[in-house]
Amino acid sequence: MTEGLTSFYGLVDCSTLPRFTMPAAQPLEKTKKVTVENNGAQVVFEVPERMELIRKVGSGAYGVVVSFKEKTTGQKVAVKKVENAFNDLIDAKRILREIRILGHLKHENFIGIQDMYPPKSPDFEDIYIVTDLMETDLHRVIYSKQELTDEHFQYFIYQLLRGLLYLHSANVLHRDLKPSNILVNKNCDLKICDLGLARGLAESDSAGADAPLTDYVVTRWYRAPEVVLDASNYGRAVDVWAVGCIFCELLGRRALFTGRDHLDQIKQIINILGTPKEEDLQWLPQGGAARRFLTKIPSSKGKRLTEVFPKANPDALDLVSKMLAFDPNKRISVDDALKHKYFEGLHSEEDEPRCDTAIDWSFDNFQPTKPLLQQKVYTECAVFHPDILDRDAAALKEKGWDREARKRLAEAETARKQRSEESSTQ
Repeated sequence: MTEGLTSFYGLVDCSTLPRFTMPAAQPLEKTKKVTVENNGAQVVFEVPERMELIRKVGSGAYGVVVSFKEKTTGQKVAVKKVENAFNDLIDAKRILREIRILGHLKHENFIGIQDMYPPKSPDFEDIYIVTDLMETDLHRVIYSKQELTDEHFQYFIYQLLRGLLYLHSANVLHRDLKPSNILVNKNCDLKICDLGLARGLAESDSAGADAPLTDYVVTRWYRAPEVVLDASNYGRAVDVWAVGCIFCELLGRRALFTGRDHLDQIKQIINILGTPKEEDLQWLPQGGAARRFLTKIPSSKGKRLTEVFPKANPDALDLVSKMLAFDPNKRISVDDALKHKYFEGLHSEEDEPRCDTAIDWSFDNFQPTKPLLQQKVYTECAVFHPDILDRDAAALKEKGWDREARKRLAEAETARKQRSEESSTQ
């Protein structure tokens, strides 16, 4: 561990990171309505009576996030409300995907779902997701006036890689890593969020899958060359590239590759890294459009990273150069990155767990319709509140949801017991 690592408000100790435990099933409760202002509009949250409003945390395309405190325990959580969640079927499917993935991943560097408030009936429109409360995100930190040291960079990037090691071991690619998707708190603890665009490593373009990464859904500034040039063929290395871009943004307090479109993005990459050699292009098909495009870009010798970041730790720049290798096959792996000398004092294989089981992506293989998405999200709520299955038994039977809901509940209970047994042996 790095000695004397100064956080925003004190000292940081890796050993203080909390161990995540699977939330137990929770009983149905009386609720109350809380009104929150969001961009001039009034948003009504329906939450358990025991919850006390703190403040609005933020809002985005998928909903409004508000912090609450549990009155008796004092525990603080973030509650996200997605209004009319099923109006956009693609967005709703991404929300479901994130719920299922985060339900599988149990790691301190991923945001944890603590609860999903149960709907009043199976014919519901809004989704409530309760997660760990973090105080800000890395984007806000980077563009703040907060002084950042090399120790901060080490700790942030170490935790990010530590989380990715776990994610990749579950055969999952994040695909949308960027500073705003990385949450942090005063102690510099870091949690990765927003897995709605995640994909399985061996997953093909099955029915109902989103199209490959497009300008409409992913920030191109963190996109690896293989995604820009050949979006149908990529692997773990795309997430490593994104970490390299985030690392550079921490070092320079601004994004490194800020392309206006996907073609300009490649031009900016080459302007900094230099024109790739033929040996670094073997992954691109001969005679393809990507090859032809690259030949039209003016040759560049690139820039030395020491010129771009003159005050940076040389070990940090060595790691960055390995993360930003143009050839994905030569890019450093997450495992090797954690072993890099830059993390000496932080790296410990015993404290860098891997996921025991890969995610079964069959849950994601369906054409989204509103009734089907309602059924699947309702079932995820039942994992936290199984009592709703008895409350809504007649309606579920009429809809034909009852058998699938009971099956999912049994799966979740089995997983919960396995987690409990694993925790007791550690």
